[in-house]
This record gives sequence, C-alpha cells and structure tokens, in this order.
Amino acid sequence: MFNNVGTVDRIIRLILASVLAYFGLLVYSGSALGIGLTIAGAVMAISALAASCMLYGLFGINTRNPQQN
Repeated sequence: MFNNVGTVDRIIRLILASVLAYFGLLVYSGSALGIGLTIAGAVMAISALAASCMLYGLFGINTRNPQQN
C-alpha cells in the first residue's frame, strides 16, 4: 500500500478522529448523527494509522515528505 499521508496530516487526522468519536459516542449517542460521527471518526483514525488515504490517491495528493520511511 502506498503511503501518502504525512506526519502533520496524521496528527491532525487523529485529533479530529478522537473529537468525532467523542461527539458520536457521548454527545449524540443513540442517534443516526452519532452513528455517522462515530463511523467517520473510525475511518479517519484508520487512515491516519495506516498513513494512507484513498481519496488522496484518487486525486493524486501526497502530503508525505519524501525522506519519511
């Protein structure tokens, strides 16, 4: 799998994923909005941990520094 998400982008994704999961699981729990927020947070967390984003690949975006492993 091609890594196309840089370090700063990964940190921002993890922070945003935790905020979305918080709102989805605690603030809007039991509603359709809560389920949607939780799923969106999970997708963002997985993409941050895998350092790969399918939408970035689709649009040819690469935020990863060439020196990163």
